Amino acid sequence: MIEWLAPAYSIILSLTHSITDDIRLSLGRLIFESSTKTNRFMDLLPIFLHELAQEAAITRKFLSRVPADKFDWRPHPKSMTLMQLTTHIAELPSWVQLALTTDELDFATSPYKPTVVSSTDELLAMFEKALNEGRAALEAASEATLPKSWTLRDGDTIYSTTPKHEVIHMTYNQITHHRAQLGVYFRLLDIAVPASYGPSADES
Repeated sequence: MIEWLAPAYSIILSLTHSITDDIRLSLGRLIFESSTKTNRFMDLLPIFLHELAQEAAITRKFLSRVPADKFDWRPHPKSMTLMQLTTHIAELPSWVQLALTTDELDFATSPYKPTVVSSTDELLAMFEKALNEGRAALEAASEATLPKSWTLRDGDTIYSTTPKHEVIHMTYNQITHHRAQLGVYFRLLDIAVPASYGPSADES
């Protein structure tokens, strides 16, 4: 399972360096620090479940428009192919399960193995499977699990150690980030871009 979920090094490392992540992680820290001082805990699991459902509905629209005959296309030599980008988006909800049910991801013992799909239906099935795993993990988790540490490493090299709730926040950030990238791919391929948080130029 971990081998299937583990993202490529460059993508994983981006989790610890984006400005958007910093803002949301600061909010997460504030919630837990404040609740600890007042002995009043805000339940985050219902919030995470609600946000996952919202993001899933938008993501499903995007993935349903991915043309299988363009899987090998990329906008620039340094960019991911359409398949690499969309399979990464599709697997992201399972990172929630990874964060909640494990204490670390070690590339030394669980090397990354890219997922290959042959059709849009397979891509969507991959997404639904990951979504169900992420949702089930949230439904089964306890609030006490969220502040526990989760580590990303490659053997003795530690990339990050953060609370599990921050890993979930970063996962949602990554879904939004890469979905926006997919919107650019669509525009360049002359594919109608779905509306997300508001109307798009193609859906108003």
